[in-house]
Amino acid sequence: MNDSMTLGFHRIWKDIFVHKMNPSPGTLLLDVAGGTGDIAFRFLNYVRSVRERQVQRKLRQQQNLSWQEISETYQEDKLKSLGDSQVVVCDINREMLKVGKQKAQHLGYLEGMSWVLGDAEELPFDDAKFDVYTIAFGIRNVTRIDLALQEAYRVLKPGGRFLCLEFSHVNNPLLSRLYDLYSFQVIPVLGEVIAGDWKSYQYLVESIRRFPTQEELKAMIEDAGFFKVDYQNLNAGALLEGQLDLSTGTTSRKAEQSQCS
Repeated sequence: MNDSMTLGFHRIWKDIFVHKMNPSPGTLLLDVAGGTGDIAFRFLNYVRSVRERQVQRKLRQQQNLSWQEISETYQEDKLKSLGDSQVVVCDINREMLKVGKQKAQHLGYLEGMSWVLGDAEELPFDDAKFDVYTIAFGIRNVTRIDLALQEAYRVLKPGGRFLCLEFSHVNNPLLSRLYDLYSFQVIPVLGEVIAGDWKSYQYLVESIRRFPTQEELKAMIEDAGFFKVDYQNLNAGALLEGQLDLSTGTTSRKAEQSQCS
């Protein structure tokens, strides 16, 4: 259904989202409303890729070692392919978590992940625990966005980062009218035909219209205590230009630790 609604562009948006995060080995990520595992899997792939490049650079610097020593070093580093990185997927929907776990097993993601049932407005985690907090297409569905942002701030370490990927508002009047026509006339029909669920996808388009604008969401993130907050409008051709809002923020406790990239 996501592929049909976005013509597959949601996959590109999620790739951009993780590249924006640019996690390094050792990063502890909390992915909220992430029961599908889409962000978590991309995070693990990204970290493994970074880790592999680090191992290759290390081996190139060890030209004087014997082949056996190089092999032993490579095998030792390979066992630590995630470099102690971990992702905790937190979702309020138990059935969604079940589907995510099944996907993880099917795709071979057997390490570096944990799944927690929890509410974005009252996270079951200690203060200052995570390096990065992500929420993709989920914050629109919480009852109190301000409480969710406060919880995000609470569980992040000093210098931690908040990243949100969400549908937002189209600023071009012509594109906005086309987008409204597509949203209200096409998406619910797709929902009925593909998923057998008109009401949920009618709610989807209505909730997008009620969601704060890019500048309003930025102000809410700053009110929660984050600073250096910015957003990037992603586009997937003229019809969807400005539809997505990717907001990033850093906790104001950054001064207590070295600055994050």
